[in-house]
Amino acid sequence: MFIYLDRLFSILAGEIDQYIVLPVLYHFGWMEWEELSFDWALICVYGFFAVVVTYAVCWPLEAFFPIEKWEDRKTVVVDAFYTIINRVGVLPIVSFLVFYQAQVLVNSFVVAHGYIPPTLEMLVPPLLGHPIMTFVAYALILDCADYWRHRLSHSFRSWYALHALHHAQRQMSFWSDDRNHLLDDLIAALWFGVVGLAIGIPPLQFPLLFLFMRFIESLSHANIKLSFGWLGDRLIVSPRFHRLHHGLRAAGRNSCNYGAVFPIWDILFRTADFSAEYLPTGDRRAPESMASGGYVDQQVGGLKFFLSEFRQANKRVRRAS
Repeated sequence: MFIYLDRLFSILAGEIDQYIVLPVLYHFGWMEWEELSFDWALICVYGFFAVVVTYAVCWPLEAFFPIEKWEDRKTVVVDAFYTIINRVGVLPIVSFLVFYQAQVLVNSFVVAHGYIPPTLEMLVPPLLGHPIMTFVAYALILDCADYWRHRLSHSFRSWYALHALHHAQRQMSFWSDDRNHLLDDLIAALWFGVVGLAIGIPPLQFPLLFLFMRFIESLSHANIKLSFGWLGDRLIVSPRFHRLHHGLRAAGRNSCNYGAVFPIWDILFRTADFSAEYLPTGDRRAPESMASGGYVDQQVGGLKFFLSEFRQANKRVRRAS
């Protein structure tokens, strides 16, 4: 099945490349990117497929087993817009392009100085010839990195002011995973880019890893009364486990359940909460524009909140000194 899907995606990407991407590159004189254009198209096809699968799995579950029922779903529609631009739109192409260019530059620099950049398979020889095991190893490493990025974003007031856009949603659904401020997304991209370069993730596999991990994250944000059981909740982040992180009483700098895909990091670093509760979500400190505004209102509100928190932090530093 996976072979047929791969062939189908390659055919679709080839058509998009030939009739859309290449004409655009030719029109603007960007033909130096021609050899990468098929990869861009393939990433967008995979992204679209991921959105379709996420919708097909999560929408029926939300319809039949909801935690909450909402009459007005305006903010959910805005979250859906975030998902489209983050997984199918410009952002996947830009992230691939930047990561590819960074990897080429870094590898060229270190090779010119007599050093061969290691890959994860070189560092862990048993992974050679085992692509599935290698994929899982990459996912574990990236998830651990994401745990610490996420936990740190709750540790600093200014950073959390950006991240609060994600927590301000009072109607959390499977669309809410990509609801982030652009500056927060930039920090995450740089964070993962450095980690990806350090462990030698192939450029095309880097965004595909994110698509796999993002499906689990979308499911964990879904408005579904769902737990994977005592053992399952300790292996994969479930909707109940992650909702505790978004709960009103956990909003802010002292939260729990920071893991995105694997709860093992919360267990190891003592931030796990496996309570059998489905709390209301949101953040009372976040401006209303970040909770119920449109896309632009949310981005502007997040920036203002960040600047306000940054100024207050500077004032406290001056008083202390």
